[in-house]
Amino acid sequence: MSRSHPELRTPPALPEGGLRVIALGGLGEIGRNMTVFEHAGKLLIVDCGVLFPEEHQPGIDVILPDFTSIRDRMDDVVAIVLTHGHEDHIGGVPYLLRERRDIPLVGSRLTLAFIDAKLKEHKIKPVTREVAEGDEVSFGPFDLEFLAVNHSIPDALAVAIRTAAGLVLHTGDFKMDQFPLDRRITDLRGFARLGEEGVDLFLTDSTNAEVPGFTMSEGELVPAIEKVFRTAPRRVIVSSFASHVHRIQQVLDQAHAHGRKVAFVGRSMVRNMGIARDLGYLNVPDGLVVDMKVLEKLPANQVCLVCTGSQGEPMAALSRMANRDHVIRVTEGDTVLLASSLIPGNENAIYRVINELTRWGANVVHKGNAKVHVSGHASAGELVYCYNLVQPRNVMPVHGEWRHLRANGDLAIRTGVHPKGVVLAEDGFVVDLVNGRVSITGKVSAGNVYVDGETVGGATEAHLKDRRNLAEEGVITVVAIVDADTGRLAEPPDFLARGFVHDESTFTEVEPLIEKALARAAEEGVGGAIQLEQLISRAVGQWAHRTYRRSPMVIPIVIDA
Repeated sequence: MSRSHPELRTPPALPEGGLRVIALGGLGEIGRNMTVFEHAGKLLIVDCGVLFPEEHQPGIDVILPDFTSIRDRMDDVVAIVLTHGHEDHIGGVPYLLRERRDIPLVGSRLTLAFIDAKLKEHKIKPVTREVAEGDEVSFGPFDLEFLAVNHSIPDALAVAIRTAAGLVLHTGDFKMDQFPLDRRITDLRGFARLGEEGVDLFLTDSTNAEVPGFTMSEGELVPAIEKVFRTAPRRVIVSSFASHVHRIQQVLDQAHAHGRKVAFVGRSMVRNMGIARDLGYLNVPDGLVVDMKVLEKLPANQVCLVCTGSQGEPMAALSRMANRDHVIRVTEGDTVLLASSLIPGNENAIYRVINELTRWGANVVHKGNAKVHVSGHASAGELVYCYNLVQPRNVMPVHGEWRHLRANGDLAIRTGVHPKGVVLAEDGFVVDLVNGRVSITGKVSAGNVYVDGETVGGATEAHLKDRRNLAEEGVITVVAIVDADTGRLAEPPDFLARGFVHDESTFTEVEPLIEKALARAAEEGVGGAIQLEQLISRAVGQWAHRTYRRSPMVIPIVIDA
């Protein structure tokens, strides 16, 4: 099994007739999926998603792939293929199109409708090419064929990429639900046909590679969801991803069956469900979905609210309800249904929301205490099934953390793929397919690009470290008036502290340390304001750590007397 190489540097030129594959996101993480294929001087991009921030990334809205390695080659990009409409696969597209607006977006009807609505907010009118399963289209040297795959959102596609270097099959996110709500099953016959043709590189969804057996069918959730609607004494509040059309359909069906009216809460939820309904992917009985103002006049046992926030996102509707920061007030007897998975890294935020909702008297139903969620990803049994069908020459696990990628690679080897043909790459690793063989040949920049309000890429790890430091350790501002002639303090310094536990006498022992540092600087002829501020910062920082075992941010301000 090919592994990471710490000595990797800029890759050599791609050999003539070869195919280069670079994942700029989605490897070693759940989200930010983006894969770049290079052949015959042209680039094809599959997906461009976002990663949602964790608690150690305060103030960050979303995290993008790093476009640095392709920024000067935007004219070589022939298309962006979008496998489905989840944010971790399409959320980065508006930022990529800022680099070049006329790159064709290729995807299914629902996927393009979701991204088109998103792009309107960014004032970008895209060039789109709608495709469906069975379609074959070409962009430059890439001949593409699309296959139906089942996922937790309608209209998901796998893509086969034919080039002179070989045939690549990229599953996108998929599972093998044999009884999907939309009766659209994963095209295993197509997978087998491509296997007969000869798949040179198989990129497979790794998210559930550690989970044995087969992923449960979406339809198996009906009893648990039905029970919620049958037994809830007051309002039912459902939280889900804003793009999880299948799950919302089940909620609407049960609300209708139990005489409840429904209102969508949250901008993205209202937008996406409106699109899904207009395109026929969401079946909404007449009169079922009403405006919030209508819902407010109904008895509580006739009310169902569908909102965002199933991952504990601080600004999403459910989190704001839990924090009493929303017009909808959760009260005693309400039932809250969390109809989504726990994305790794979000567990603490989700449980915090569950605790707060419970505190206000709600009965919270989630995957930990009821069968209200099934994964949208293939488990180990399904992956093995696909490996045996496709019999690929080479495999590159994608979409998952390291443990998922390794588990997926191990499954491929157990089905007969040669260990040297299984490549475990990280974001930015350059994987070349030449003469039917894969190898890691280099590495390009693929760090996190942070979106912070309207700023893209401005926030760095250093900024986040400062924010964490401010949150955990506090800040001490020291205002020192220094005599320009002697370099000594003209009067005692002022201390302003926030988030640092102190009283009036706390800083009395710091003044002599500052005087000592300034005296030493005067003897050595150091008199510049910047150098003096650094000396004061060091003296105060060392004192705080020695005395209180804290490391507050120290902001020194030196003023000439």
